[in-house]
Amino acid sequence: MTDVSTQAQDAWETPVVCRVEVDLGAWLEQLTGKANWELFSEDEDDSYMSFAMRQGRQHAEVTLYHTGYAVVDVDGQAVFDGTLTTGTSRCAHLSYYNAETGEPVTLN
Repeated sequence: MTDVSTQAQDAWETPVVCRVEVDLGAWLEQLTGKANWELFSEDEDDSYMSFAMRQGRQHAEVTLYHTGYAVVDVDGQAVFDGTLTTGTSRCAHLSYYNAETGEPVTLN
């Protein structure tokens, strides 16, 4: 029989992966007040994903780091520089998974 404190300890030792999904167009609209942003290129590295967007003559670069950090520049000016969480943007959705099994995890 496993006692509850052992189960709780085991839960803290389980590696968890966080996945962030971002609606880039809606997020840029939220940050700039302008709609209809278009993705025209993307780049991926071991530590980040970067997206080049445009809306008319405006250009934006969105960099999402695998750590959960994000930077958004519009025409060379930073409009967001910080941790991307559901609390910082209604356009972001975070999901957590057991790194070993891939099963969804609910964090309290």
